[in-house]
Amino acid sequence: MIDSVLYHYSVQKAGINKHMSKKKKLAKASKVIMTELVLPNDTNTLNNLMGGRLMHWMDIVSAIAAQKHSNRIVVTASVDNVSFSKPIQLGNVVTLTAQVTRSFSSSMEVYIEVTAEDIPGNKKLESNSAFFTFVAVDQSGRPIDVPEVVPETEQEKEHYEGALRRRQLRLVLAKRMEPNDATELKSLFDI
Repeated sequence: MIDSVLYHYSVQKAGINKHMSKKKKLAKASKVIMTELVLPNDTNTLNNLMGGRLMHWMDIVSAIAAQKHSNRIVVTASVDNVSFSKPIQLGNVVTLTAQVTRSFSSSMEVYIEVTAEDIPGNKKLESNSAFFTFVAVDQSGRPIDVPEVVPETEQEKEHYEGALRRRQLRLVLAKRMEPNDATELKSLFDI
């Protein structure tokens, strides 16, 4: 009797019991705001922020958000389209805001918004936004379950609802899912 109780407890503690309810966390609990100053070493020959530097900063802020949500080590799994529509100039203050939008079994989608501010010129612009995907891993590098995301605001709910479609699109493009199996994508086109 005691052996079965101890086994049941250790199975639950290890997360093996599939009937256990999954832990939930509010989306806002993962929010991270990071600020950087664009210095000469960050710029190209036109004195604009290099795209690679911006992507580096985006990866850092979104990884921190994913870690806050999962309380685990995370690795970058994918980066959605990042468009460089408006240049960020030397001397601008860049603010990167990241938050987990939805989680799946071990992966998390993180939304990042980037704004740039010319403080002396009193000008602020929205520069970029993107979705990054992270996978939480254990100390051996194996994927591990993460808490569910609970959206509260309208924007959080909108990002949450769209996350499954974006995930299926990523999987189809990576050839890890057949297009016919992408039910959320097919529903967009009434196929």
